[in-house]
Amino acid sequence: MLYTVKEVSDLSGVTIKTLHHYHKIGLLKPREISEAGYRLYGDRELERLQEILFYRELELPLAQIQTLLDEKRNREEILSEQRELLRSRHRRLETILQTLERSLESSAAGEVLAGRELFVGFADEAEWREALKKQEEHLRHTYGVEVPGAEPINVSEMNEQARESMEFTGKLAEALRSGISHGDEEVRQLIERHLNFMEKTQSPCFSG
Repeated sequence: MLYTVKEVSDLSGVTIKTLHHYHKIGLLKPREISEAGYRLYGDRELERLQEILFYRELELPLAQIQTLLDEKRNREEILSEQRELLRSRHRRLETILQTLERSLESSAAGEVLAGRELFVGFADEAEWREALKKQEEHLRHTYGVEVPGAEPINVSEMNEQARESMEFTGKLAEALRSGISHGDEEVRQLIERHLNFMEKTQSPCFSG
């Protein structure tokens, strides 16, 4: 079965103008063009359009999408890759949403999230450097601590440390608000697990 541009637009939600643009740049060519000049698309073209839209959800530029789709891979390989990329994006957005919720809770309670807790979920190295810049300046001016220069940042490790730190402070605050003494065994174990995690992940306070 062949579909006109309008039918493809109705099926996919992609505008006719966009479909024309995809044809113009060679990203999505019609199966054939009728004698009357109508673009006609088959099932494989619809599948390619779906693959394009999955990549667009990942905010990839059209030129990169075209390069990826023009590689000699079958549809299953492409979809499997897209699934992993979208799952990763989903996990990041879930983490960022948790940070937002935690920030809202802290704001409502008149509290302030400190340091890395503010930035759990920011997956880009440049974002981490910008986020930590003020903290480094504070350490330098207040305590005379010279922070090492621009060393490589392991983003996944930074996010994991920030996530654990946020969970630790949240549980600790909840325990203290419920009336548990700071010397209670439950609090002691919570702190011990946090310190063990920091040492295991070679957090800066344990290095050097």
